[in-house]
Amino acid sequence: MRHRSVADLMTPTVVGVQRGTTFKEIARVLDQFGVTAVPVVDENECPVGVVSEADLLRRRDYGSGTNTAVELMSHPAITASPGWSAVRAARVMEKHKVKRLPVVDSEGRLVGVLSRSDLLQLFLRRDRAIQEEILEDVLTHTLRLSPSSLTVEVADGVVTLSGTVSRHSLVPVVLRLCRSVDGVIDVTDRLGYEQDDLPVDDARPGTPR
Repeated sequence: MRHRSVADLMTPTVVGVQRGTTFKEIARVLDQFGVTAVPVVDENECPVGVVSEADLLRRRDYGSGTNTAVELMSHPAITASPGWSAVRAARVMEKHKVKRLPVVDSEGRLVGVLSRSDLLQLFLRRDRAIQEEILEDVLTHTLRLSPSSLTVEVADGVVTLSGTVSRHSLVPVVLRLCRSVDGVIDVTDRLGYEQDDLPVDDARPGTPR
């Protein structure tokens, strides 16, 4: 299975402002490009902070006297790497309570921006694409199971698995791998098994023994 990375989801064409860019110039950039925040970069195009609409409004409302990007920006810039998984990027956003991450290359230069809306693309995958990945990558190639013994239905990102696997211990493995597929919101388990090879304590609630 190939999970989409930050490089797959980010916006590659990015506008940045310099440390000395003024309040009005930043506001003009946000309006012109239809964005809510912009990275602040140094002379080497490396992000040192981010200025958002909230930063501009805070300056206007409280009259802090700050007027340039270096004074207005939130810093240091919390950045991501193009090779990160979407899950890792989402966790960093949550940890630092930010809505977007400047993406930098191996030398720290700005190459893109990843926003929460970009991450939502994962959950906009077509149901058919999710179904095909589960059947081909998860069941056939990874687990070496026969797709004919299982039924995979996908509706609005919710996967329903039914059919029979050879061993009870395979059930949690199948469920875990299906949940890890990009675009899957939830998995409904209707799987049965031929051989019960799990200890009593590990049996699914309500499963006949």
